[in-house]
Amino acid sequence: MLKKQLGLTDVFCLATGAMISSGLFVLPGIAFEKVGPAMILSYALASVFIVPSMFSQAELAAAMPKAGGSYFFIERSLGPFAGTMAGLLNWLSIALKTAFALIGIGAVAMQFFPQIGDGGMVIVAVSFCAFFTLINLVSVKSVGKMQIYLVFGLLAIVGATLLAGFSATDETHYVPFMKEGADWETILAVAGMVFVSYGGLTKVASVGEEVTNPGRNLPLGMFIASGVVSLLYVAMIFVTVGTVEAEALSGSLVPISLSAHTSMGKFGMIMVDVAALLAFITTANAGILSASRSPMAMSRDGLLPSVLAKTSAKFSTPYVAIFLTSGFIIAVIVFLTVEELVKTASTMMLLMFMLVNVAVIILRQSKLQSYRPEFKSPFYPWLQISAVIIYSFLIFEMGKVPLLLTAGFGILATIWYVFYVWRKIERESAFVYVVKSITSDAMGRSDLEDELRQISLERSGVEMDRFDHLVNDAKFIDIEEGITAKQLFERMSQELSERLDLNADELYEKFLAREKESSTVIKPGLAIPHVVIDGEGRFDMLVLRCKEGITFSELNRPVHTVFALIGTMDERNFHLRALMHIAHLISESEFEARWNQARGVEQLRDVVLLSRPNRKKNK
Repeated sequence: MLKKQLGLTDVFCLATGAMISSGLFVLPGIAFEKVGPAMILSYALASVFIVPSMFSQAELAAAMPKAGGSYFFIERSLGPFAGTMAGLLNWLSIALKTAFALIGIGAVAMQFFPQIGDGGMVIVAVSFCAFFTLINLVSVKSVGKMQIYLVFGLLAIVGATLLAGFSATDETHYVPFMKEGADWETILAVAGMVFVSYGGLTKVASVGEEVTNPGRNLPLGMFIASGVVSLLYVAMIFVTVGTVEAEALSGSLVPISLSAHTSMGKFGMIMVDVAALLAFITTANAGILSASRSPMAMSRDGLLPSVLAKTSAKFSTPYVAIFLTSGFIIAVIVFLTVEELVKTASTMMLLMFMLVNVAVIILRQSKLQSYRPEFKSPFYPWLQISAVIIYSFLIFEMGKVPLLLTAGFGILATIWYVFYVWRKIERESAFVYVVKSITSDAMGRSDLEDELRQISLERSGVEMDRFDHLVNDAKFIDIEEGITAKQLFERMSQELSERLDLNADELYEKFLAREKESSTVIKPGLAIPHVVIDGEGRFDMLVLRCKEGITFSELNRPVHTVFALIGTMDERNFHLRALMHIAHLISESEFEARWNQARGVEQLRDVVLLSRPNRKKNK
């Protein structure tokens, strides 16, 4: 397990740094060439299109903060084939975007030192890749601290450019608002092109395992970053259109520099070039960090060779996965053109987002009790369905070359799955669980349920106490038909006598006598029978659900939930603590609904284990 060392500020800066890059400093000139000032709407629409994936990713990350992010979510929900595709998609799309950011660093260097030429630009890009690789190898915390300084420096420069630019805008630049020949379909197509500007928002989920209090910090950090960057993009595009002549802006690869030159002169242009450099640095820095977690997570699961899961004993960083990722990025920088790189990365990103939204639907429909997101996407499932439809349209707007490259990738990934993964992986996904729940009443225990339960406990940072171990070892019984209280005591006595090597008849008499003293029905629908036995250091619990109900008396409604406690006199204090724990968990607002929805005894156990918010947290 990786060390948790990233907080809310780190999450915000990693997400922000991954978003503010070429989408702001390069793409506006290309977008303006296609649609004119209406590109303001395209950027605004793109910021809306990312919302479903932001909510879906936030829910999944809050439920399963594990290395690999999107890969992990998709593999556990849709299965190893989709997981293989998703893991490689996630790795490639982030690595390609990182390569583009590194090329951007080289381009900025060439603007200051034009004599270095294209070859020098490549050398600069590769050198920075090696530098960021070293930082990632040494410490994730170093990555987070560096990201904080870079992102806030970037926001300060862009903010200053905005303030100066608003007062220098010319309203005539917005007329006509839409370029001749353009229409709403063109605006949507451009929105698809600039959509990749916001793709970095969800990349932070890849380092979820290293985030403290992930149920809060991951969603909150993503939402704050989304709001800040969306406003920044739209405002900066508005100012750029208003300050730069159409002829100069159309097709320009340095549109923000042109805007700064108009409002603040040469100094402003240099300042924006510095901001662009910071943007490319933050994107590349965060990209190597998050991209390397996909092969690491896939290796853990057996989808890639085990060597990729190795971590440094000294720094707790996945050094093999980092080296592989950096090597691939360097190869891309050297051999691919920028246009091929960006369009292919965009197409893969959209496919990834589609799978993420489908994953939320599958996990929700599975009704797995151990799937416990601390944040839930609103407007489910309509947001997720709309995202799949919109992203499908945007993918086909990307053009033939990226579609063909992505199809080729899909074929290679399928071959890898068939010859390497297929016979090695038997883990059930949530999709298989959904199918089984529809086709069969008999549901076996899935390894996924155990894994999600453990993830939920680790995410909450709680220490397993004695009551947890008692629940783990307790006998759980699930009964369909209605019974009487005497039949209940007979069943409990038989079960507990076998576990504790006691006489079943004597136990039965003790339960009857205890019930005659005062009813153990403590609230409608719940009973806690408890008896004292001879000896020392003995304590056990039996938990039972009766769907039709247990009749204790004609005066009370049938009991559906029973916690039976049995122990020696010297365990009196723990007996009282156990009663307190039971009272806490049954008082939870969602306990009764989850208890009634649970399928089988192990899901009942999950409900009890995961419904105790009062446990001590690890420091």
